[in-house]
Amino acid sequence: MPKIVSGFSKLTKDEKINWLAKNYFTDIDSGISTLKQYGNQNTKLQQLHDEFIENTISNFYIPYAVAPNFIINNKPYTIPMAIEESSVVAAASLVAKFWSTRGGFKTKVLSTKKVGQVHFMYKGDFKNLEKYFNKEKENLIKATDSITTNMRKRGGGLLDIELLDKTTKLDNYYQLHVTFETADSMGANFINSCLEAIAEEFKSDEIEIVMSILSNYVPECLVRAEVSCEVKYFFDENPEFYAQKFIQAIEIANVEPYRAVTHNKGIMNGIDAVVLATGNDFRAVAAGAHAYAAKSGSYKSLTNAKIENGIFSFWIEIPLSVGTVGGLTKLHPLAKLSLEILQYPSAKELMEIIAVAGLAQNFAALKALTTSGIQKGHMKMHLMNVLNQLEANLHEKEIIIKNLEGKIVTHNAVAEELHKLRTS
Repeated sequence: MPKIVSGFSKLTKDEKINWLAKNYFTDIDSGISTLKQYGNQNTKLQQLHDEFIENTISNFYIPYAVAPNFIINNKPYTIPMAIEESSVVAAASLVAKFWSTRGGFKTKVLSTKKVGQVHFMYKGDFKNLEKYFNKEKENLIKATDSITTNMRKRGGGLLDIELLDKTTKLDNYYQLHVTFETADSMGANFINSCLEAIAEEFKSDEIEIVMSILSNYVPECLVRAEVSCEVKYFFDENPEFYAQKFIQAIEIANVEPYRAVTHNKGIMNGIDAVVLATGNDFRAVAAGAHAYAAKSGSYKSLTNAKIENGIFSFWIEIPLSVGTVGGLTKLHPLAKLSLEILQYPSAKELMEIIAVAGLAQNFAALKALTTSGIQKGHMKMHLMNVLNQLEANLHEKEIIIKNLEGKIVTHNAVAEELHKLRTS
């Protein structure tokens, strides 16, 4: 039974690994070897990784790939993606090629406001609080001057502070609702620093500050991506029928939350892969996107589609708070390389690119679901994972891939094929 350890963070990396091995690994030598195999021992790169977080003992690798042939606002892009799920990159690449001959993707950033809040309790009369706020508002803004100087030079800064009464939801609860423009940075540290300065200036004997923190729900930091073509170019056979099925699939996601969650998860496959590859916070983006999907009070699809005057249109509107300066975007070597591959986009351009990745992924999934079914393409990509799990060699892989072409791929089917091959 492992014991509670004191001072773990002060141990050297080797001491941490040895402690883990002694307490948790069945095969100590194998466990240590795996950790060291995935670590770049005694290099500047590893030192950089070690300083991202505490208690680093190795690196957890996720495949890094690119999806070429995207045309976005008449400009070609190759999009970097970091993801481990089978078929995501292949699907994105196929969709990029499909729409490259049909006008490509059109995008537009609708708004870029970000939000932070000072949450506080106040038991007095609201009119007195309102009077105090109005008197202090200018001072609250001035309290952030030293923090916002550089951001204002880049076209950003603090936009406004509002006093909101939330007492109908929680007794004595109020907030200062603060909006920001953060230019090309995601701005989390900037926003939080401003909020803490505002809270310090605003507090009084009657005002109890609970916390000051940015919000990852950013419905006013919004981007739209769209594709469209004549219905006759939607599908080779019976395009009107399949275009209608495609729309019906989205309508189902708009009325059935069980379907909507999986529908939107597929969108996030594309979005999170690009967010991660560019060193942005995919957890914040995902949380904000799912909250936006439920803004009507019911969880719905993030995408929509229609046929009008013989034109099929498919689009997404999604909140995305991302940056191209600061954080890991300038520290992680692959994040820097991703931004170079994307031709050094601004934060707005990156929002557009990420939205396109999500739309492309959803198009691939819906088209497969409403035509051949999702498993055919997915299991074809999954086949290699199964073969690797079963430790098939290169020769065996080639034969089994050929034998299972056009057939339903399951783990048992692959195992049986491999058994037959080895026993013959």
